[in-house]
Amino acid sequence: MPSRLAGVGRSGASPPQPAAQGHLQPEDRMLKGQLPNMGKDLAAHPGSPPANNGEGPEKSPVLPPKLPAQISNEDPQAKAASFIPKPPPRPRLERALSLDEKAWRRRRFPSSHEDLAAHVGASPCRGSSQDEVLRPPAHTDSPHCLSASLQEIPTSRRAQGSAGGSPSSWGHCISGMISTSLDVLHRDGASARSPARLPAVDQKVASGSLRPADRVDSGQADLKARLPSRLFRAHSSLGPGRPPSPLASEARSSFSLLAPIRAKDVRTRSYLEGSLLASGALMGAEELARYFPDRSMALFVATWNMQGQKELPPNLDELLLPAEADYAQDLYVVGVQEGCSDRREWETRLQETLGPRYVTLYSAAHGALYMSVLIRRDLIWFCSEVESSTVTTRIVSHIKTKGALGVSFTFFGTSLLFITSHFTSGDGKVSERLLDYSRTIQGLALPKSVPDTSPYRSDAADVTTRFDGVFWFGDFNFRLSGGRVAVEAILKQDLGEKVSALLQHDQLTQEMKKGSIFKGFQEPDIHFLPSYKFDIGKDSYDTTSKQRTPSYTDRVMYKSRHKGDICPIKYSSCPGIKTSDHRPVYSLFRVKVRPGRDNIPLAAGKFDRELYLIGIKRRISREIQRQQALKAQHSSSICTVS
Repeated sequence: MPSRLAGVGRSGASPPQPAAQGHLQPEDRMLKGQLPNMGKDLAAHPGSPPANNGEGPEKSPVLPPKLPAQISNEDPQAKAASFIPKPPPRPRLERALSLDEKAWRRRRFPSSHEDLAAHVGASPCRGSSQDEVLRPPAHTDSPHCLSASLQEIPTSRRAQGSAGGSPSSWGHCISGMISTSLDVLHRDGASARSPARLPAVDQKVASGSLRPADRVDSGQADLKARLPSRLFRAHSSLGPGRPPSPLASEARSSFSLLAPIRAKDVRTRSYLEGSLLASGALMGAEELARYFPDRSMALFVATWNMQGQKELPPNLDELLLPAEADYAQDLYVVGVQEGCSDRREWETRLQETLGPRYVTLYSAAHGALYMSVLIRRDLIWFCSEVESSTVTTRIVSHIKTKGALGVSFTFFGTSLLFITSHFTSGDGKVSERLLDYSRTIQGLALPKSVPDTSPYRSDAADVTTRFDGVFWFGDFNFRLSGGRVAVEAILKQDLGEKVSALLQHDQLTQEMKKGSIFKGFQEPDIHFLPSYKFDIGKDSYDTTSKQRTPSYTDRVMYKSRHKGDICPIKYSSCPGIKTSDHRPVYSLFRVKVRPGRDNIPLAAGKFDRELYLIGIKRRISREIQRQQALKAQHSSSICTVS
């Protein structure tokens, strides 16, 4: 760094004129009032000229030309006390602020701890008003009064042939210290106009000569909060004024919610062996913890006998988005018996209601039995291939209105089976319904290509034993015994009392207690009225000549291979949907999910793309129609006065 104060000379050089000390120029007076006590700093500084050890002729250090001649070589404190620096002209000060571009790009900024140990070798400062004695490092060739970010000055600004500890480097140390102090003062004065272009000075490494210019005022209380961002710029090895590269940071990007992916994790391929805990495994524990920290997902299961009606409800929000649930579920499974004639329209309505955040993972049909599986689009990658199987319980019928439809897949490492059934109808046909159950558990051929997660617990004669979680729902047609009159008398009681009294007459509850059906299954507690049989469009039970007994025909059952893996949250019906003689019944669950292996047949993001696009278009068109209707209603309510 250029300076007019550095000079080269011997001890025999002529002393400067004493008159130069008594007449200070305006620039000298300004510097003397702003710089610290140079005598104290130079005396305690580890870069002071070494004392004579008697090993050779004594050589006096190089002194500036304006230093008094009567100061002896053995008293460095007296030398520094009488030294009055003269700042360079303003143009040279501007040149001192600019660094050599090549040297700046080549340098690597060390961390504050590395800089403290390698360059300063001192304990951290505890405050701007408390100075500590710095221990001299073993080898150094740069002045230690500079901070880590300002220490490396381009070599072109140093004297040629100077070495650390030599008399010539001592003169350059004084020059560099003065220029750096002025740089810091100039930088602080310009910080209010533009952001700092040099890396920030670490508060714990700054020496005593920089503390007056680097002291924290009361108006800069947020300096510590801004310090980590400045250190990040230093660690990113970027030049001044350049934005930090996203490749230089391992932290989560502030512009994206996606977690960063390390290159070494991408190189790892151990997950291909089927390891549960392998880093980067698609179905592994690490990925599962990202999406489900508590390892449980929200499941929605619904069943509805549509009675073959062509007319669909104008709104399915009551069914799919019940008011009791604050959040939408992760997985939706809807089973339909006696479905409408236009199955595609029904599936489109489901997609339209849930919106673009969900995709139809799979849909299947068996005669008038429909099943649709919709999942959040973020979770579609963690599903195996979806498989299905059917069973027909009424062989002589050409129209398959009675039977069962099963759909299975593995989500992460948890295998799931969903069965929707329509059993034989009739008040006294309990044995036929029990036979339908037996045919179903024996006839559903699942799983097919997706491996069983626990084959040693499986039974070839019962499909429900081959999965971690089984959900069986549908129109089971079990009735309330006792007759219409007895049931109507119970319905006149309070809701809590009449439900428990009605269940005492429930055929399904009685058969489950005997163990003749749904072995190992459970049903959530019922707190709703019987879902069958209503007059269409009304809340009254059957008023026709048949006078059918109100019954809980539509049910949802669940079975878990591991105890406590399935927790029912809500079990209710939808009294507002009146297009059929059955009310839809739904249940909300929390299902425990375990990590899985990637060496299984994966769905690889497959979903019904055409249905997804149709659902989005439907939502857009319906919203436009709604806004136009509101606008027309608003304009019609405004009257004009002529």
